[in-house]
This record gives sequence, structure tokens and C-alpha cells, in this order.
Amino acid sequence: MFDAVKVKDACVRWIRDFFEENGKGCNAVVGISGGKDSSVVAALCVEALGRDRVIGVLMPNGVQADIDMAKLLVRHLGIRHYIVNIKDAVDGVVRNIPFELSEQSRQNLPPRIRMSTLYAVSQSNNGRVANTCNLSEDWVGYSTRYGDSVGDFSPCSNLTVQEVKAIGRVLGLPSELVDKVPTDGLCGKTDEDNLGFTYAELDRYIREGVIDDPEKKENIDRRHRNNLFKLQLMPSFDPEI
Repeated sequence: MFDAVKVKDACVRWIRDFFEENGKGCNAVVGISGGKDSSVVAALCVEALGRDRVIGVLMPNGVQADIDMAKLLVRHLGIRHYIVNIKDAVDGVVRNIPFELSEQSRQNLPPRIRMSTLYAVSQSNNGRVANTCNLSEDWVGYSTRYGDSVGDFSPCSNLTVQEVKAIGRVLGLPSELVDKVPTDGLCGKTDEDNLGFTYAELDRYIREGVIDDPEKKENIDRRHRNNLFKLQLMPSFDPEI
């Protein structure tokens, strides 16, 4: 059985230790999407460091339909926050590239500009950028390389979706944030529609090795194999001198 209280407390201690060793007195900078992952990470950082040392950054790309959820979180936590609309930056890059971008390039450009924005905010505010990915998404490569997949510290990358939700409830987050249906923020579909399986099925497979549908098993295994490179250090040549 997953002990959400025990794991939450251990994660809070881990965050404190990270900042003691890698940025004593620094602030945690968290990209706030309004979903469960950024909500839980921000709340963990508040418990670990205090609300005065947590900065939320909301980064709509033009009009964001669910930005009220992100605003709800920063109000609930009482943290300082900035709203940085990235539309001009995205449009400027697209407009100045001298060829038609592929659909995948267009979808992945905003997350990469968001990460650049987070580091700009962080560097100007004595910060460390929080990664908000979870184990389930990382397992099947459901993140943008050099976008939401990076950061300076990662509280939830070894926790499944169900475990992140359990910690969110222990932290007292509003249910509309913890249980919000996850979407990729790129093409308008839910994560589970895009993946072809539910997070509950994926989490059970990760933790117990059990899945009932062989086609879904192959889908998960294929995605895991094909996306392992996202979790590894960049290959580098060793001259063996």
C-alpha cells in the first residue's frame, strides 16, 4: 500500500536538503499549468521552503481556456506569481523560420519556450527550476525534450499519476486541481486519448507488472523503448586519451 503521508514528508525533506546543498536561500520556480503535477510540486515546495520562497509562473500561449485553474492554485498557496504570455515568442519563431514547421515541431515549440521563460525568471530571482513530470509520463515519453522534461530538481519523477494524486489530497489541494482530467496542452486532446490507455492501467503495469490487454501492453512497451533516450544523459564521445 502506498503511504502518501510518509512519502510526502520524505519528499519535503528531500526538497529542503536539495536547497541546502544546491542553493541555500534560493527560491523554487514552478511553471503552473493548473494540472495536478504542477499543483503538487508547488505545494510540496511551499511546505518545504515556505510560500515566500516559491514563485509560480503562468505561461499561456495566447488564450488558455483553463488558466483559472492555475490562478486558483497560486491563490490557494498564497505564492508570488507572474503571468508571461508566450504567444509573441512562439509566433516570432514560427514566422522567422524559412520553411513550414512540421506539426510535431509546432506542438513542441511552446513547451520549449516555456522552459526558456522559466529559466529567465529563475536566473533573475535567485531561483532553481522545478521539474513537474511524473513517473507515468516519463515511462512512455509523454513530455517534450528540453521542454517540460527538464529542470534543476524533480520531486515527482519517481511517483506514478495515482501516487501524485494521493499526495495532492494529503497536501489539501482543491479536488478540481488534483482530479482535473489531464490534457497535453498541445493538441487539445486528453492524455489518455492520445496514449491509448488509461493512467490507472499504466500505473498498475509499472508498479505490479500486470496489464490485461496485450495490445495496450505492447503500446506501453513500445513507447517506453522508443523514449528511453529522453531520460538519459546526452551521448558524448570519449577519445580514451
